[in-house]
Amino acid sequence: MHPCKPLLTLGSALALASVAHGQAPMRVLSPDGKNSLAVGLRDGVAYYTVDRGRKHIILPSRLGFTFRGTRPLGDSLRVVSSVRASRDTTWTLPWGEVARVRENYREIRVQFAETVAPRRHFTIAARAFDDGVAFRYEVADSGGFGDFEMTDELTEFTLADDARAWWIHANVPRPDRYEDLYSESPVSDLDTVQTPLTLEMQNGVRVVIHEADLVDYAGLGLAGHFESRTLRAALAPWADGIKVRGHAPFVTPWRTIQLADRVEDLAPSVLGLKLNPPSRIENTSWITPMKYDGIWWGMHLGLYTWGQGPKHGATTANARRYIDFAAANGLRGTLVEGWNLGWDGDWIQNRNGFSFTQPYPDYDLPGVAEYARSKGVMLIAHNETAMGVENYERQLDSAFALYQRLGIHAIKTGYVNDKTLAGDAHTGQYMVRHYRKVVATAAKYGIAVDVHEPIHDTGERRTWPNMLSREGARGQEYNAWGGEGGNPPEHESILFFTRLLSGPMDFTPGIFDLLIQRPTGTPRTPEDPRPRTTLAKQLALYVVIYSPVQMAADLPENYAGKPAFEFIRDVAVDWDTTRVLAGRIGDYVAVARKTRGKDEWFVGAITDEEPRVLDLPLSFLPNGHRYVAEIYADGPHASWRDNPESIVMRSQPVTSATRLHVVLASGGGQAIRIVPAR
Repeated sequence: MHPCKPLLTLGSALALASVAHGQAPMRVLSPDGKNSLAVGLRDGVAYYTVDRGRKHIILPSRLGFTFRGTRPLGDSLRVVSSVRASRDTTWTLPWGEVARVRENYREIRVQFAETVAPRRHFTIAARAFDDGVAFRYEVADSGGFGDFEMTDELTEFTLADDARAWWIHANVPRPDRYEDLYSESPVSDLDTVQTPLTLEMQNGVRVVIHEADLVDYAGLGLAGHFESRTLRAALAPWADGIKVRGHAPFVTPWRTIQLADRVEDLAPSVLGLKLNPPSRIENTSWITPMKYDGIWWGMHLGLYTWGQGPKHGATTANARRYIDFAAANGLRGTLVEGWNLGWDGDWIQNRNGFSFTQPYPDYDLPGVAEYARSKGVMLIAHNETAMGVENYERQLDSAFALYQRLGIHAIKTGYVNDKTLAGDAHTGQYMVRHYRKVVATAAKYGIAVDVHEPIHDTGERRTWPNMLSREGARGQEYNAWGGEGGNPPEHESILFFTRLLSGPMDFTPGIFDLLIQRPTGTPRTPEDPRPRTTLAKQLALYVVIYSPVQMAADLPENYAGKPAFEFIRDVAVDWDTTRVLAGRIGDYVAVARKTRGKDEWFVGAITDEEPRVLDLPLSFLPNGHRYVAEIYADGPHASWRDNPESIVMRSQPVTSATRLHVVLASGGGQAIRIVPAR
């Protein structure tokens, strides 16, 4: 750990400096009185601080912007006015990890004006909730502002101590695609990292820095400074280096700082949802969470190809086989990848060659869609763009209109490339506009969206509930071909407290052939890529990693004759409530979720490479009611390395007074369904 350079001491520094200049900071407190955010001036420069109770979280940290061709905005300021407000309301999500969200906050809006030319002014809107704080800039069309080119957002986050951070790089090695393994280090060791950034402060407070309501702006990263506890906003750029283009007036996304005393209280995280506008889709009844199968895992194993040839996966016959499996097992959807023209040759280089309406000759798109409907299964169309976004946008209306006519009401999009043809960043303003255009256009045609290689989730699903899920992290496919042998056993227990705090993830669990049998004649080695989990952990991931769409990802034949598949048939994908029972970042997680509208609970517990025993209380069950727990546990000699498929299934009576003795193998897990006793 590097020693930290001296910083301003404590959050009171802002107050002292401001008072010395005749301007006390303006503070807003959360309804429970624990979280506070103060905004003020020091030597004419706008700053803010954040505290939780008597603990300092963010020390005085700068606010402002720099622009091409004009002076920065954020210094030589005076306070013009401040206005306070509050809100307390509760609303229902059409789907989610919780059914009801209480939006309870207090707000202060502080207007600043420049004391020198061009005398622009802007407002900092700051809100304090019981689970965190947030602020954003609202910049007026003043001082001849008009069109602008922003070269930097100067927002800083100066941590009160050298917090422990869990992070992935921004821009390297895969720019802005989030598909890296997480690292852990002090804040003072960070360079440029993605958000959400999860921190464990030395004072015990858990902090998550992220953003909400990202609309027409660049995605947020955080730039560290060696041996410093200050992080600065690092916006993803256009090809020419400009961060944001626009016209005043404009508002930025909310900068969010989630706060909790216990790591278990970080989830479920709904702070971002509370900062997004209400749904723009009046009737959401057609948006349905579901489980699905699909022609996908076989491509990653090398059994099928996306392009044409003798191993082409997306044939009519193969699609019908997957549809039959879905119908027979209560799965509501079937995904087909590689069905459309454009996959032959180097499809990443030939990104503008994709058609999103023309199938390959061996795939009868209308016939498959009709067959799926006849079986009560929804066909999910895959739309890979390879970042040829202009080509995709030209076809959006024609493709979505075709899908609507065929009864295809869900798509999976993909953006497997680092930058646009023009060189714009994957999560820059250009792509933010594109992703919003896709989800809005899809809503017009009654289509739900699952995005792979996305921008990070900033709560859009409140405004566009057809934005069902997204990837945005290193998923299951790395277990088929990852150069280091697949995701390590700790990976999912880190995801839960990092990536999953931004929103749902389509991780694609459910691999049963954990040793991944290679084609005949291909020798295996112990370090070949494969899931570093037990079978029970693959089941537990359906509960731990939240998504309203969950895939039974393995090949249908690998589920044949496997009693453990019953859990995948039974597990819900839409929840009334979520309770984190136990957890430690990178070590273990245990979470309970109640099925929406039913007296039924599911519990998932997972561990890293260390075997563990957890003692889990079932106090979330109603008093005086008797239940049965259907338990899918690691076998006595199970381990991810030597015996991953060993599983034991049993039942036991439980009540709210029961404490479950949960034994987890190395890389293991336990999946539990709790239903009323008959």
